[in-house]
Amino acid sequence: MAAPSRRYRVEKDSMGMVKVPIQANYGAQTQRAVENFPISGLRFQRELIYALGLIKWAAAKTNAELKLLDRTKARAIQKVSEEVMAGRWDHDFVLDVYQTGSGTSTNMNVNEVIANRANVILGGKKGVYRPVHPNDHVNLGQSSNDVFPSAIHIACVILLQQKLVPALRRLHGALKLKEKAFLPILKIGRTHLQDATPIRLGQEFGGYACQVERGIERMCPALTSLSELALGGTAVGTGINTHPAFAGKVIALVNRATGCRFLETSNHFEAQAARDACVETSGALKTVAVSLIKIANDIRWLGSGPRCGIGEIRLPETQPGSSIMPGKVNPVIPESLIQVCAQVIGNDAAITLGGVSGNFELNVMMPVIAYNLIQSIHLLGNAVQNFADRCVEGLEADRERCEEMIEKSLALATALTPKLGYDEAARISKRAYNQRKTIRQVALEEERFSEEELNRLLDPRSMIDGDGRAAPLTPLTLEPLPPTGGCVIIRKNPLFRGGRRRSGGRLAGKRRVKG
Repeated sequence: MAAPSRRYRVEKDSMGMVKVPIQANYGAQTQRAVENFPISGLRFQRELIYALGLIKWAAAKTNAELKLLDRTKARAIQKVSEEVMAGRWDHDFVLDVYQTGSGTSTNMNVNEVIANRANVILGGKKGVYRPVHPNDHVNLGQSSNDVFPSAIHIACVILLQQKLVPALRRLHGALKLKEKAFLPILKIGRTHLQDATPIRLGQEFGGYACQVERGIERMCPALTSLSELALGGTAVGTGINTHPAFAGKVIALVNRATGCRFLETSNHFEAQAARDACVETSGALKTVAVSLIKIANDIRWLGSGPRCGIGEIRLPETQPGSSIMPGKVNPVIPESLIQVCAQVIGNDAAITLGGVSGNFELNVMMPVIAYNLIQSIHLLGNAVQNFADRCVEGLEADRERCEEMIEKSLALATALTPKLGYDEAARISKRAYNQRKTIRQVALEEERFSEEELNRLLDPRSMIDGDGRAAPLTPLTLEPLPPTGGCVIIRKNPLFRGGRRRSGGRLAGKRRVKG
């Protein structure tokens, strides 16, 4: 009878012997982390793994140029790093998000996968770490403490520019088109969920468009803060065991590969002890989420009905809305967006708590910051694009319903105040409410005005534009994000799927890296 095949190999690290699955490209330290952190089943997103692979690729090339690493080893490390960036070995990145607070386990996961694959390329075996060692060669000139925060920044800058900002621009454009299309349509305004004076439907949508525009503007300071990288600080920010030129050369290569404009931080101690840039970015995302909830909820309310709600706009019908009520159609796209925004707001709370965990020279909640920040950008990018495409673009106004609601509104009494005074206008409003009549009917019955004068006073256009003419549309003045720090658009990169970039201008800050 044949002996059963072994399912593992035995590796040795500084703590002793470890059984590692025989097919795995990772090694002993990763396996220990697998066993130590059976927490959630959550794994880091592709963008973070890409960023880590990019750093390892640039580090190997730089160390070879500095004559710190044999070129044969460097080429093998670079080749596998490119495969990591392309996603070939994603199945080997097996660690739970809830792990060591510095992200060391994931950094070593990447180091071991690259070392093992490089050794196979060079004719060696997995688990032996000759001629390429995960610490001595793949991690040369680096520490998890400067690599992991740098990877977070790289991943988030790319995602913001590639996914979220374009989605917000798409939504902004869709809302601006509705602002123009709906400008001729008058409707009743509402404050405190009660009737207020008239407004143009287009003005309402112009307000939504402005909220989105402000959200885009808030991304730029965050991108600038994220553009500073901790690389070169190694363990505690002093740069021990790294070449003085290492960080600048690595960042230049990262810039060349991504089209971004990253720079070495001006203070390595801040860059490793704190995660303030991530907290700032999450705060900007939370603000965008709050804006989007307001917009999506307003659109839900304005489209409520179809017979017994506000019904001033009609939402695109996307799917049946009820398993029991035939013909019901619900505002599912806005509801989806609102749920995403709730998650982003919750993620911000976790990121904020992570940010306060910067004890002395190192933040020790980087993995949870990384996961939640990347998830927030992903979710918002997808949901905003979907909201623009499947809801806002197909919105229609019900002009007849809008005009009907104006005539019924008691807030029209506001237009009588200059003639009658506040108290008398309030009395007419109360009488109209109690007798279920309109302001016009009561005012005519009391013969306070001629019909001609009353028609002029109660003309909703005079309450909106003064002289009854349409208020001029504010021209679209949203400029491209300025090319400072990380504020550039990414061109197509075959190693990062779906990206586009456009070369930017000069860097913000004192220290600049050419790329």
